[in-house]
Amino acid sequence: MIERYSIGVASKQLAERFGVEEPTAYQARYNAAPSQILPVVTQGIPRGFSYFYWGQPPGWTKNKTLAEKIINVRAEHIFEKPVLKKNLMSHRCLVPSDGFYTWKKVGKKTLIPWRFTLKEKDVYSMAGLWEEYEDEDGNAFHTFTILTTTANSFVSTVSERMPVIFDKAQEETWLNKNAEESTLLDLLVAIPADGMDGFSVSPQLNTLSFDRPSLILPVPSADQYGNLTLFD
Repeated sequence: MIERYSIGVASKQLAERFGVEEPTAYQARYNAAPSQILPVVTQGIPRGFSYFYWGQPPGWTKNKTLAEKIINVRAEHIFEKPVLKKNLMSHRCLVPSDGFYTWKKVGKKTLIPWRFTLKEKDVYSMAGLWEEYEDEDGNAFHTFTILTTTANSFVSTVSERMPVIFDKAQEETWLNKNAEESTLLDLLVAIPADGMDGFSVSPQLNTLSFDRPSLILPVPSADQYGNLTLFD
């Protein structure tokens, strides 16, 4: 399950990467977490950033944990769930990121946070689906979820799952309103392991309110047990 990621670049860099106007409401996040309002790129024309809540109400399945139902959708489940197939065809989005986090289990109780990036440290996008809901007062709000797939050989040393990551050509296909279902499903695979980098990071990642640039830096193994890094 992917429950944290980062998008720590400047708004100008983000706009240039996705070919849209510079987002005025953008705020860099080094510890993006569920329930936060975060930038996504939808299929709308003209293309631009929208700000949706990360989290989806758990209505599509009853046999997964609550957290997974809200924030992630397993790509392989799209084949099995008609509601997911419907969203695949009409409610796709890109989730900008420059790294995602997951936790490595060490021993029976210890979990060490890791960060995974592209080797070039470039901004990329994760595959997402979005939905619109109304609250009890009739106010509309939007949420998104991140599609995950079986981890490649590099990420699998830490986690069984990873987000579906796109290059620019795949992004254009994903946002193409006329794309066929089979073409979209073919995109939902792990990127090659040799294109990625990864390292352990500060345990401060566990604190939701801790959102500082130091989180994206590698830390010595000795700091995994509670010591703060020089930059915290």
